[in-house]
Amino acid sequence: MNWQDIAAAIERATGRAPGSLQVSNRGGGCINEAWLLDDGERQFFVKANTASSLEMFEAEAEGLHELRKADAIRVPEPLATGVSGRNAWIVMEALPLAGSPDAARFGEQLAHMHNTTAPHYGWHRDNTIGSTPQPNSWMDNWVDFLRERRLGFQLQLARSRGLDPSTVEAGERLLEALPGFFDHMPPASLLHGDLWRGNVGGLANGDPAIFDPAVYYGDAEADLAMTELFGGFGEPFFAAYRSVRPISPDYPTRRTLYNLYHILNHYNLFGGGYESQADNMIRQLLTEAGA
Repeated sequence: MNWQDIAAAIERATGRAPGSLQVSNRGGGCINEAWLLDDGERQFFVKANTASSLEMFEAEAEGLHELRKADAIRVPEPLATGVSGRNAWIVMEALPLAGSPDAARFGEQLAHMHNTTAPHYGWHRDNTIGSTPQPNSWMDNWVDFLRERRLGFQLQLARSRGLDPSTVEAGERLLEALPGFFDHMPPASLLHGDLWRGNVGGLANGDPAIFDPAVYYGDAEADLAMTELFGGFGEPFFAAYRSVRPISPDYPTRRTLYNLYHILNHYNLFGGGYESQADNMIRQLLTEAGA
């Protein structure tokens, strides 16, 4: 990494040049490499990938700005994106995370964020879920959006990556059965989009913070479902959420539907056991739909 370029970007964004930077490698996640920068007074968080990833980071920065505009949950401030040599990067405020958030506070604040709405489903630009493209072109009908921009997109990508043909066929039947899961048209709420537990942290006072988004406007239940996919936040979270906005009694069925999107994405990213998990979820949903 060219840390001089990063320091110059920080100066342009903040109006103040950083002091001598101490660089701590935070290792690589499934997608990016990460570092913590400390100049003795301020800390910054940097993620990097190949130069072709610049658009991914630009979309992430816009997504962070979108979440920050809602002014509901702490979100790191993005400062700059750029390319240095073979690396694209994003630099943002480093949050002083100190463990898990207070679950009730998180539920309440997430509900307030979901009260931020748009007139259509989607977003003004595409972004990524992990490193997988996530198409977001606006649509007026939520079932159509879910079919075309979410489940159908991932299913066709999975087909191209070798998903068992019988699973693909079952998935296509599920796409046709989607209207049966909805007796209403949900509001187009501001969504984090990838709200598993690893993308939620807590500050020292218990306040929640969210990061690594895949932002769009859609059914709030999609975010709720993702919080439960890899370990959740328990009943205090849901009770506090319900104190601000209701949760439909049909949510448990749609939870599986919404999390299928993420399991198909995990198959497309990592393969392995996600194939059988996706197949089981599809067939469970077909049974519930009577299809």
